[in-house]
Parts: sequence; structure tokens; C-alpha cells
Amino acid sequence: MCQSIKKNAVIASLILTASMIFSVGVNANTVNANNANANDLSSLSAKAKAEQIVENKHNHQRVVLSAEQRAKLQSQRDQLAKQLAQIEKQNAQLSETFATNEKILAEKSKTLQLATGSLGELFGVVRLAAKEVQSNYQDSLLGAQGQRFEAQLDKVISTDALPSLPLLTDLWQAMSYKIRTSSELSSVSISYVEGDGKTSTMPAIRLGDIGLVSSKGYLNWDFTRQQASNYLALPSDAPNLESLTANLKEGNKAVLLDPTRGVLLAQFANQPTLMQRIEQAGVVGKIILALLAIGLIIALIRGVKLMQTQQQISKQLKHPQTPTDNPLGRILNVYQKEKKQSVESLELRLLETVLDEQQGLERGLSMLKLFAALAPMLGLLGTVTGMIETFQVITEFGNSDPKVMAGGISMALITTVLGLVAAMPLLLAHNILSNRAESIRNTLEKQGVSLVAERAEKESDTRNENNPVPVGG
Repeated sequence: MCQSIKKNAVIASLILTASMIFSVGVNANTVNANNANANDLSSLSAKAKAEQIVENKHNHQRVVLSAEQRAKLQSQRDQLAKQLAQIEKQNAQLSETFATNEKILAEKSKTLQLATGSLGELFGVVRLAAKEVQSNYQDSLLGAQGQRFEAQLDKVISTDALPSLPLLTDLWQAMSYKIRTSSELSSVSISYVEGDGKTSTMPAIRLGDIGLVSSKGYLNWDFTRQQASNYLALPSDAPNLESLTANLKEGNKAVLLDPTRGVLLAQFANQPTLMQRIEQAGVVGKIILALLAIGLIIALIRGVKLMQTQQQISKQLKHPQTPTDNPLGRILNVYQKEKKQSVESLELRLLETVLDEQQGLERGLSMLKLFAALAPMLGLLGTVTGMIETFQVITEFGNSDPKVMAGGISMALITTVLGLVAAMPLLLAHNILSNRAESIRNTLEKQGVSLVAERAEKESDTRNENNPVPVGG
């Protein structure tokens, strides 16, 4: 690098000198008469030589400085090479030590496994049992009574050695106390949270570590806050403090229990009542129930009316000579008024009267039939509406949570059930009333035909009397 710098400096000075000589030669050729230019050339040459001397000194200094830096870097490189050699030597020594320790550890593990035998499995079982007992105490109704075993169970769980006899004894004491208290009925005083958020103390009976029974029935126990509150709903045969105390005094120990410590009782509140299900059906369900109510009222009124009519007809059959205000009596009145007419005219008049009475007997039955056909269609409408709502919910919130879709599906199914439930009694009522009306109509037709036949027989007898047939004729 220093040699190249020197060469560049020399070349630069030569170029400068040549240019100056060239310019001097040009000036000499162009102006031969001017001798004063010689002095200028000599001064320029002296100036170029002085600058060349300065440049050479500067280049010499740079060469000296570059050599010092190079020597310094070489010294650092040698030191790093020595350190790298030392590190590689240490790495080789550590690798040999690691391999030796691996062999020793494998031998020690085999020795430990042979020495412990089945005690290793026992250690795992003991720790697992201690964790389960600790979890049961935390989720039980024993409260502070079970917390005294907390430190003992922590020692069993956190130990790294094989279970010693004192640790096994502590675990046995915690488990035996849990088993013993699970079969006890004891009176306790608990912290109770009322509906308005106020906290009070009230007496209760603790059923082992399964449930709490107070004067309000079963209580929902908060294991975190150590407080009790009411369930949203309870079964009708759930005990309370008074009934449980009376049963215990009488020697009756049969009690309704929730072995899941309140999970089933909490789910019981999620079972909707009949009114809640009707509310879930929405407007369509209420319309179906309205049709059912109207149809049942019509069926009841028409059933009573047909029963009264049948009784009146039965009484009229016993006294045909005295017609009253009933369908058969009206037919008899028509017969008495029109009996002087011909048989054909009388038959037509009686048939007209029977048809009029049939319309009265079947009044309202067509409405029952319409309601019976309309109820399932409304149920189908509610089903479609509920499914549309469900798909809308899925579009907005996705289908990851089934509870979000439960409302629309419940509405769809309940309206379908209501439609079928409403259609079945209406169809049954329509069938029964139609058969009863048909029976009465058949009775009226039979009586009308018998009256026409009686009149035809009378006319035939009269005709035979007026026109006797000659003997032997």
C-alpha cells in the first residue's frame, strides 16, 4: 500500500512537471522574444519540488502509521488464537466429564430402581391420593375443619423423597377424617347471602360434606367465599330445616340428596315450567292455544247441545202423539200439517225438515275441523320462524356456543308440539260430535221414512177398500 502511494506521488509530480514544461515550451514557441518567462518557469519548478518534498514526507508518515497498526492487529490475532486453543481444550475436557457422568448416572438409576422396587409406584399413588383428598377438602362443606390438614397434605404432595411413615400417617388421618365426617349430620351456623345482597348468619344442618339444609331448603354453598345462597328452584320434595328435624326425631333418615354437591340442584332451575315453555313459543304459540281454547269451548257447547237434543228425541219417541220443541217434534208437526198431501209431497216436506235439522245439528263442527287443520300449520309456521331466528343468530355469533342457538330451536320445537297437541283433541272432539250428530240425523231420517211409509200404507188400504178385487175375477 505504501509503495503504491509513493508511485502515485511520483507520477503526479512528473505529470505536473511535464505539464509545466509543455506550457513553457508552448509559450516559448509562441513568444520567442519574451525572455522574462524563463524566470517564471524556474519559480514554478522550485515550487513543484517543494510540494513534492512535502508530499513525500506525508506519505512516509502514513507508511509508518500503517505498519504500527498492522503489528498491533497481528498481536491481537495471536492472543485470540491462544484463547481459542484454551477453550477447545476445556470443551474436550468437559465432554469427557459429561460422558463419564452419564455412565455414572445410568448406573445409579439402575441401582435406585432395584433398591426402590414397587415403592416408586407407591410414591406416585400416594401423591395422587393426597391431591385428590386436598381437592375434596377444598370443594367440601367442612370449611375450616378440613383446612387443618392442608399443611400435612402439602408436605405429602411436595416431597421429592419416598413417602415416609409420618407422611403416610398424615395422609391416612386426612382421609379417615373425610370419610368419618361424610356420614355425619351436624348443626352449623353459616354465612347466608340474601336476595338483596345483605349477609346474615343462620342455622343449618350439614349433611356430611354433600349439602346444607336450612329453613329455606337446600342452600347453594360458595366454596371460595364460604357463603351460602338460595337455589333458583328446588324440587317439591326437597327437605327444609323443620321437616328434616322432624324426620330425624321420628327415626326416618330418608332424605333427598344431591351427590354432586349442588350441580344437579343448580341444573334443576334450568328446567322451564309449563308457562315458561309457552312464553318461549312466542306469538304463534299463543295463537295456537287460543284456537285450542275456542275449539274446546265450541266442542263443549255443541256436545251439551247434542246430548240435550238426543235426550229430547228419546223422550219424544215415547210420546209421538204430543210433539214438543225438538227436532223430532218439529218433524212430527210437519207431518201432522202436511199429512193430507200426497205421499210424494209429504216425503219431500219431511226431507226438507230433516235437512234443516241436520244443519242445526252440525253447526260449529266445520269450525272445529278448521281449527284442527289450522293448528299444525301454525306449528309449522312457528318452526320455520324459530329456525330463521336460529340461522340469524348463527350468522351473527357463529355456532361455537349451543346456548346461543337454544332459544330459536326451543321456539321451533315448542310451537310444533303445541300445534300437534291442539290438533289432536280438536280432531277427537270433531269426530265424536260428528258421530253423535250423524246418529241423531239417522234417527230423524228413520222416523221420517217410517211416517211416509205409514201414510203410504194407509192410502193403500183405503184404495183397496174402495176398489175391492172380485173373487175369481
